[in-house]
Amino acid sequence: MNPPVVKVSSKETVFFVCDVQTKFRPAIYEFESLLLTARKMLRAAKILEIPVVYTEQNSRALGPTAPELLPEPFNLGDLYLGTIEKTLFSMATPDVLSILNKHGLTQIVLFGIESHVCVLQSALDLLDRGYRVHVIADGVSSCNPGEISIALERMRQAGAQITTSESLLFQLQADSSKSNFKAFSAIIKDEKESTRASMQKLIRSAL
Repeated sequence: MNPPVVKVSSKETVFFVCDVQTKFRPAIYEFESLLLTARKMLRAAKILEIPVVYTEQNSRALGPTAPELLPEPFNLGDLYLGTIEKTLFSMATPDVLSILNKHGLTQIVLFGIESHVCVLQSALDLLDRGYRVHVIADGVSSCNPGEISIALERMRQAGAQITTSESLLFQLQADSSKSNFKAFSAIIKDEKESTRASMQKLIRSAL
């Protein structure tokens, strides 16, 4: 029996920005490449009207979200559903789950750090609760790059969809006849070089 085809629908989707915090910058493999991917996702969230949830892991010790990803410059408005402080490694905290239930969001697009800790545990917990999870392979990393491929494979085995930022965004856009396509296409073109760089550095480590 073939596995079910899991598509992503913009009406049910939320972007999860997992713990991309300032204190991680010197420790995480290719942190700057991860930021480039995350920035593209947040720019596209505005055009595609995808809500966004941030988490911060013990921000007193690890600092706030990296300034490059703060929601205000992206003009997310009501699409920004909040930044949740947590001590759990998983993003599936009561506060986050409450947000998902309130807004009827069933498909999570997950990116951030660390791939083998908070990203992995978030994916497993969300899958266990019946959510569909899409993990951006060029948008996750760890202190040790060797952890990345193992974590992605573990998530794939559990039922997560492992994809890339550009592929996922085009799935959400779906149709070039939509009125937002010109703005969407402009982001893709503007981010072309950063997408190539992030793919080369992060996907290579995930193989």
